[in-house]
Amino acid sequence: MGKKLQNGNDLPLHKIIMVGTGGVGKSALTLQFMYGDFIEEYDPTKADSYRKKVTLDDSECFIDILDTAGQEEYAAIRDNYYRSGEGFLCVFSLTEQESFNHTQDFRDQICRVLDDNNVPFVLVGNKADLIDQRQVPYAA
Repeated sequence: MGKKLQNGNDLPLHKIIMVGTGGVGKSALTLQFMYGDFIEEYDPTKADSYRKKVTLDDSECFIDILDTAGQEEYAAIRDNYYRSGEGFLCVFSLTEQESFNHTQDFRDQICRVLDDNNVPFVLVGNKADLIDQRQVPYAA
């Protein structure tokens, strides 16, 4: 369950962490959800946080999304991000097999850091529109 906000608002707060290797589209998906716009230009993220009021199971709540850096140089600070999350969206690019191969590593690291093998973890294949560049087979 979400935590209560500290600003006097009684709406629950659910913390979602976006993970995945660099360039798979974590920021593009986050910004699409937040603002309804598709952003084509790629600017590597360090870490950005977004909050949006949504209706979940007929009740209003806030979703706090942490869009993390996929670049390897930020790997050392990932554990701190993982500790703050309730659920995780692991994004990979269908046009990059290596990004798919690393999804199990992200899950393993999150489960280790949280000491919990039942962490809510959703796998998201991105860039499905780039059919002629697809590397990850449907059966994967």
